[in-house]
Amino acid sequence: MKHPVAVRPSHFGWASLILSCCFLSAPLLLGTDSAISADGKTDAERGWRHLRETPYLPPDFDQQVFENLWRRWPEPLRSEARDANSQERRRLSFSYYGLMEAADPSGSTAPLGYVDTGDGNRVMNCLACHAGKVAGRVIPGLPNSHFALQSLTEDVRLTKLTMFKKLGHLDLASLKLPLGSTHGTTNAVVFGVVLGNLRDKDMNIDRSRPEPPQMHHDMDAPPFWNFKKKRSLYADGFAPKNHRVLMQFMLLPENDRETLVSWEDDFKDIQAWIESVEAPKYPFKVDAELAEHGRGVFEENCSRCHGTYGPDEKYAQVVVPLEEVGTDSVRLRALNREHREWIRDGWMSRYGKDKVHVEPNGYVAPPLDGIWATAPYFHNGSVPTLWHVLHSPERPVVWKRTEDGYDQNRVGLEVAEFDALPDEAKSAYERRSHFETTKPGKSAAGHTFPESLTESDKQSLLEYLKTL
Repeated sequence: MKHPVAVRPSHFGWASLILSCCFLSAPLLLGTDSAISADGKTDAERGWRHLRETPYLPPDFDQQVFENLWRRWPEPLRSEARDANSQERRRLSFSYYGLMEAADPSGSTAPLGYVDTGDGNRVMNCLACHAGKVAGRVIPGLPNSHFALQSLTEDVRLTKLTMFKKLGHLDLASLKLPLGSTHGTTNAVVFGVVLGNLRDKDMNIDRSRPEPPQMHHDMDAPPFWNFKKKRSLYADGFAPKNHRVLMQFMLLPENDRETLVSWEDDFKDIQAWIESVEAPKYPFKVDAELAEHGRGVFEENCSRCHGTYGPDEKYAQVVVPLEEVGTDSVRLRALNREHREWIRDGWMSRYGKDKVHVEPNGYVAPPLDGIWATAPYFHNGSVPTLWHVLHSPERPVVWKRTEDGYDQNRVGLEVAEFDALPDEAKSAYERRSHFETTKPGKSAAGHTFPESLTESDKQSLLEYLKTL
């Protein structure tokens, strides 16, 4: 497999990149230890309202633009949208771009993951990438494996041009920076590197810093209910778990240092909300006897890295060296040492009070709570079901998911599998609807540990994983 080429783009448009698609979100499930303040709300409740109501970025589009996006679609979908009523056209638009309906009765027409500013504008936040659906059920905190960010942004830009509307920060940034080559994944790591490079360690705007190398690659958003168990953040565990790190996608130059500092209490509340999120329970039947046997298989073979579950659960956050786990290496190599040191030495880590690992050597074995719901698997989202995780030789080269189908037998996405990208996938949108594991940063190789198990042990282990 060819490795990505490191490029050095111009600063033009980068500042505007800050999309906050890779940052936070989760369901409104409130922990019992969240403090209640004078306004009668817990920290977590306030954090949820911040995410639903407070715009921390410039708007991406307005309702008028959104209502005309269907004009960019291919046939026959364009004709279907043209002949549909407004409600059905909205449903088609949400489906096409992987947008989620909001569950709280705010009266806003904005998708979950976008703040309605009250004047028709829509401002993205972390829920766009971290509030998804499984088996047709929307679950805030679940990775949005449907989100078509690149396709949405391209259509918004073209629609604005035809309507003689001003282009926004994301419209311009996406002309130079890829947002994601497969629906459901984003180039999140590079977003953070580019934005951080515009600041000194004290968060003052500093455009004199040398332009950072960028190794573009796609990442699968993690579930927010794992946050409470983590000691540090991200696939390699390098970053401290604090509210300031959650603010890194707010570093658009329009938000000066004073503005960022003024938002600290908001993001403490947002962190409290993330800490309150609980994993959803498996909604289908479980073979209890088979699952109990699978518990033993798991504890003997998997618990050293992934922890134990139940009344006496333990999770140690083990970083598995790259040469041992064998999964795609691009993510580990893409985040440069200079960026890690910038976080270590500056405001983000409280000037080193919160530990930063500048030389991680592998990937964190994550907690497996709610693992049934979080497909696709691995940090790059390359493996569609848990059955494929346990059967590494059978992982598909190319796959495409259905929108709401759930594979109860293999536990994960309902997918069509291909040996190569099918000929009918000619448009950019259709190509992004297929996950190609041959592309740089998208390999499904590695984590072959289950191959030492018998087939019966794999089946019982798969049943047990449904119960976590």
